[in-house]
Amino acid sequence: MKEKRPSWDQYFMQITQLVATRSTCLRRKVGALLVKEKRILSTGYNGAPRNLPHCREVGCLRDKLNIPSGERQEICRGLHAEQNAIIQAALHGISIEESILYCTHQPCITCSKMIINAGIKKIIFQGKYPDPLAQQMLEEAKVELIKMGEENAGRGSEKNRENRK
Repeated sequence: MKEKRPSWDQYFMQITQLVATRSTCLRRKVGALLVKEKRILSTGYNGAPRNLPHCREVGCLRDKLNIPSGERQEICRGLHAEQNAIIQAALHGISIEESILYCTHQPCITCSKMIINAGIKKIIFQGKYPDPLAQQMLEEAKVELIKMGEENAGRGSEKNRENRK
């Protein structure tokens, strides 16, 4: 019996799951991948800036201050996975314009603004993130937002219509 190959979306999403295992965040493990023409350009996971102590070592400031998920992202030691993927591409002189972002979670407002200005054309994600302004701005900028859920991970991606009300 032939083993079924994953679709490209499934393949890249599986890689984001592996990238997320490098995360040092105590709240949420996030992985991101920038892809263009089926080639990986850059990866990123959430954690503190390089050469600085991670939350695993010093604790979570957001937890200590009882800050809910989706609020006050500036009060955090870490960078988001999407930010790190964009920064890594810039650091190595790789153009990400017209690329696709694969991410384990829907981007927040800060990451969404970076994604828009970087010229990323599409986002394929799995987990939801409570940030309606981010979704609104991505839609206004005509960045395609596609949810690839666990329930349909074996069948490829579906447009995230349930959130577009």
